[in-house]
Amino acid sequence: MKGNQKLRVLKISTVAIASVVAVEITLGLAVGSLAILSDGTHALLDASSTLVLLLATGASLKPPDEEHMYGHEKIEPIGGLVGGLILLVTGVFLAIESVLRLMANTSYIVQQWELAGFAAIGYTFCIDILRVTTMRRGERQSATLKAGFYHALADLGSTLIAFLGFGLATLGFYMGDALASMVLSVMIGYLSVRLIWGSGMELSDSVSRDVAGKVRREIVSTKDVLKWKDLKIRRVGDKTFVRATVQVPDYLSLEDAHNLASKIEERIKKSLGNTDVAIHTEPYEAEMPTERLVEKIAEEVRGVIEAHEISLASQDGGLYVTLHAQVDPNLSVQKSHKIAERIEERVKAQMRNVENVTVHVEPFDVRLRKGSVVDEGEIRKIVQMASEEFKQTFRIKRMLTYVAEKRRFINIDCSFSGEPSIKAAHELASYIEEKLEERFAETTVTVHIEPEKKGKA
Repeated sequence: MKGNQKLRVLKISTVAIASVVAVEITLGLAVGSLAILSDGTHALLDASSTLVLLLATGASLKPPDEEHMYGHEKIEPIGGLVGGLILLVTGVFLAIESVLRLMANTSYIVQQWELAGFAAIGYTFCIDILRVTTMRRGERQSATLKAGFYHALADLGSTLIAFLGFGLATLGFYMGDALASMVLSVMIGYLSVRLIWGSGMELSDSVSRDVAGKVRREIVSTKDVLKWKDLKIRRVGDKTFVRATVQVPDYLSLEDAHNLASKIEERIKKSLGNTDVAIHTEPYEAEMPTERLVEKIAEEVRGVIEAHEISLASQDGGLYVTLHAQVDPNLSVQKSHKIAERIEERVKAQMRNVENVTVHVEPFDVRLRKGSVVDEGEIRKIVQMASEEFKQTFRIKRMLTYVAEKRRFINIDCSFSGEPSIKAAHELASYIEEKLEERFAETTVTVHIEPEKKGKA
């Protein structure tokens, strides 16, 4: 139920029960009926609690601010708690009155005003029916309206008790009123304890196991969720706030991870209703990255010398793997194909959600071994060819080669005479890089060209 509707229902209830107080206390005094006066006193307490609920709901509808970033809905269960305490006091009051009636067993009814007494009870009964019917629609969605509904229900029961007690008193049987009032006090006490307990749990951010279980099930049943942690759930008014972190495979793209989080959020909202959900995704805390795991699985296959160029892609929750596997150059095509099949089988067996594995088998190139020495003479030869091609005079000042993560890197600093344009210098550097990368596989080349300083040969 929306906030404005809550306020409207509570306003109607407050005005209605206030009119009951005026009618029952006035006519109760006139007729001399303790039952009607007790019911009027009960209505007065209920009017006070309903006013508290009205003020609490009005405060809870304020938008979030710097001091109340989750909004002001927590004020609502405070209203429910206060209302429950007042209702409990009412139940104790009725129980005491019941005992006093049983002990007195007398009647103070003014016979000339008996019809006025029944009229007061009839009016109260109509108001109680109106309030119970109005609040029944929203009591399952709001702690405040639940408190109002319980008050209205207690009022209806109290009115029936008053009618029974007043009717029996007019017939001369005075104990019937006290016994019926005792039953009513027990009912009110039970309802008030339930309300106090529920409002107290909400104020302490307690949530039911059913709600927590639903959230966990929606998270773990979502494909690609490997692990979840830091789950926090709280209920504020009729809204549930959910915060959680889920760990996903490291090969998921940012867009895929975002879509996964959105999917979980929508599932939780559908399951719980009015919910504010925020899901944070992070890479799964595995012993090694997925690419390294694929490489390890492939290199454990007999006949594989080295695995490299591993590519991972995720689509519709499935993992697609491609890799290059280097084998003995003297192996036949049939044996190489068998090795590729074994790699595919092991990757699918040891990793989850793998839709396809593509293995490119190639002969092992000894030049790619870690620590292998690059032939600098060959590099200088390629640089000289570039000099002749572009008709420029330049020399190699410094050359650095190293291997990192199974890839060779060549960095070259060249100086040249003359003043070519930046366009010509860029074309020259790109030409050298291209030729060297063609010559040396698995190599990244970076060429830096600068003008020759004066006085240098």
